[in-house]
Amino acid sequence: MIQRWHKKKTQLPLIALVCFLFVFCTIFFNERRFQEIHRKENRKGDDIGTRNDVKQAFLSKPTPSSLNSSRLKVPPVALDRFSSCKSTVNYSGQKARWDINLIQSDKHEKEKKDSCDLFKGKWVFDNTSYPLYKESECPYMSDQLACHKHGRPDLEYQYWRWQPHGCNLKRWNATEMWEKLRDKRLMFVGDSLNRGQWISMLCLLESVIPPEKKSITPNAPLTIFRAEEYNATVEFQWAPLIVESNSDDPVNHRLDERIMRPDSVLRHASEWEHVDILIFNSYLWWRQGSVKLLWSNEENRVCEEAEGLEAMELAMEAWANWIKSNIDPFKKKVFFVTMSPTHLWSREWESGTEGNCYGEKSPITDEGYWGSGSDLATMRMVDNVVNKLKSRVSIINITQMSEYRKDGHPSIYRKFWESRSAAELANPMSYSDCIHWCLPGVPDVWNELLFHFL
Repeated sequence: MIQRWHKKKTQLPLIALVCFLFVFCTIFFNERRFQEIHRKENRKGDDIGTRNDVKQAFLSKPTPSSLNSSRLKVPPVALDRFSSCKSTVNYSGQKARWDINLIQSDKHEKEKKDSCDLFKGKWVFDNTSYPLYKESECPYMSDQLACHKHGRPDLEYQYWRWQPHGCNLKRWNATEMWEKLRDKRLMFVGDSLNRGQWISMLCLLESVIPPEKKSITPNAPLTIFRAEEYNATVEFQWAPLIVESNSDDPVNHRLDERIMRPDSVLRHASEWEHVDILIFNSYLWWRQGSVKLLWSNEENRVCEEAEGLEAMELAMEAWANWIKSNIDPFKKKVFFVTMSPTHLWSREWESGTEGNCYGEKSPITDEGYWGSGSDLATMRMVDNVVNKLKSRVSIINITQMSEYRKDGHPSIYRKFWESRSAAELANPMSYSDCIHWCLPGVPDVWNELLFHFL
């Protein structure tokens, strides 16, 4: 018994040792495994933390939306002659919110100590110095303005010189003008009247350029005449309402419904910023009834309908905002040509008559004459907008001097693209063009003024 008990006693430490080793190895293995898992979890956590940090850093940066939510909006569909309004409401009176507010200034530069007002004077008959070019010799003459070519029997309209009171207008010199334009772009921007002034400028300038050194692009929204030896261009951009509109096609723009974006000049202004000398005009297209306004942020094609003067003021403000933001007057020159008058009612200069400009052969001599073809409210509005631009824009006031020239319109002596009925042909006054101007003629003097100011 004692021996048997002794045997059992000697086996217990061995079993305990084996159990201890088993437990130790198990604990050691599990500890290693736990540490490995813990390290993996830590690495995983670090990766997640890093990604979260990057995500948080990205989210904390200003996004385009937080900078300007409008940038993420889809740009409005461009207007063209096929554009239409889904519905129309009355103009609400809203104004665009411009980035830069216009600041009223003191009558900018036109009331400086200048002893001579070039815009006040009279027309003097001068068949020695005028015309400055011959209609038949200008290769860029328009059939809409070539009055002698289309049958006008008198030529007196070509021989009138503008004489300011108390001083003289700088005499035209084509070579000197080209020197002013060397390495520059000059651009006329506007309607058919501004196009007429552009054609006048081409006729005044082209004769001193050899044929192989000049070229012109075909009719397009931007038409460019290039003089190689001066590295200069004289251009015309069709933009009758200044802002974007459904009438921006230079050929197909006679539409029953005129629609414009009152807060966007971007379509046209993409060219303006690269031009050295800009000449703008706008007037007659605003006198053809109401205009539909389609704001850039309007997504349902709901238009507002405004009267011409209201709509023109919105367009002028959009134009002025662009000028204020983009024009350095020390680097670029900008001119605005005031309204070109019409002569539709002869009773305004000769009481008792019921005609128009048809058959007129001499200017009006009554100094200060003002007809219904020029709107004073429009002039005041334009003057107010331009005055806010300080020295960035110069006014070329053609209105009063052109008011005297009832004889300067094509009347029936131009190419008409529509056929005339027998009744119209029997009454020439019924289709006389008393809006545009014969060339050579009145627009040449507008360009002489531009030459003087440059």
